[in-house]
Amino acid sequence: MAKYDFMSFGEPNIRLTPPEHDRLGQAEELRLGIAAAELNCCVNISNLSVEKLMPRLKTAYITKLVDNWTGSYIVKHAQMHGVDMSNVVVEPFDKIGRTRNGLAFVEVGIGPRASYQIYDRGHTALSKIRPGDIDWEKVLDTRWFHTTGIVTALGEHTVSEVLAALKAAKKNGAVTSYDLNYRATLWTKAEARAAAEQLMPYIDVILGNEEDFDTMLGIRAEGTDENFSAIDPMSYKAVAKKVMEKYPHIRAVGTSLREVKTALLNNWQGCMMTKNGFFVSRKYENIEINDRVGGGDSFASALIWGMLEEHDDQRIIDFATAYSALCHTIRNDWNLVTRAEAEALAAGGSARVKR
Repeated sequence: MAKYDFMSFGEPNIRLTPPEHDRLGQAEELRLGIAAAELNCCVNISNLSVEKLMPRLKTAYITKLVDNWTGSYIVKHAQMHGVDMSNVVVEPFDKIGRTRNGLAFVEVGIGPRASYQIYDRGHTALSKIRPGDIDWEKVLDTRWFHTTGIVTALGEHTVSEVLAALKAAKKNGAVTSYDLNYRATLWTKAEARAAAEQLMPYIDVILGNEEDFDTMLGIRAEGTDENFSAIDPMSYKAVAKKVMEKYPHIRAVGTSLREVKTALLNNWQGCMMTKNGFFVSRKYENIEINDRVGGGDSFASALIWGMLEEHDDQRIIDFATAYSALCHTIRNDWNLVTRAEAEALAAGGSARVKR
């Protein structure tokens, strides 16, 4: 028996967001939160596994943090949601910040003005990680290991560390997943694609949106425009098929599909290909968005949770899409809706007041 059900590796940031739809340049106050794709999955999976007094799935997060208030804030808030943070590598704070923890500034857009995320994560402890800082074979005692293209892009050794982690996870018998999560502000398309080519042989489940598959794997869905503003699930059937033909060891390809009408009005749908076929969720029309950041991580975490619980493929994609649709209604990255709420929506439930 593995010590953990789910572990992930990434870099968390303190998230700072102006209230309502203010721009950063006009804001007189900023709301505090945590932005961390991989930690989002730990928190969501931990919360999804809670049912009455039954024990949670055991989740754990791996990162490197400086020992100051930002690191403490991240660790304590993750622990509140049942995430084991004992594998965090801690670096003493030098009182100046030559090595630091990252920040993420998020403007929530409205109407034709898109939401905007600004990274301030140079010289972070995780970006300076070196081989040997983490003994991957010793640490990765888990049923499932997850990481993303974000952490892969951050530093001189992060590609090699992600590769070492994936190899160790596979050696230890874990299922591995990777969310492509391409961020143009972190690296070039050429760098991202070169990294993906190294990592793909060690990945069992691959996740990403329509742009990610095009940028990092060179597989584009037909019928999409340059802004990926229109979606057709069947065009992604061909994408997933090409991925599984190129990498026959892949167990599943999961994709969230977004149609952007305005910054606060989107359509949302999910699809997944496995060895059993191609599965598509219902389409959620005109989702009114409170905060869209974390929606993709919510989709990924619910899909992984469904696989850990050994649900059937159609149930997995239906639940993951409903759960992530609801994430758009929650401020900050962590999806604080319940499993019952997501299951009710997936079953066709309405937004009528619950009493």
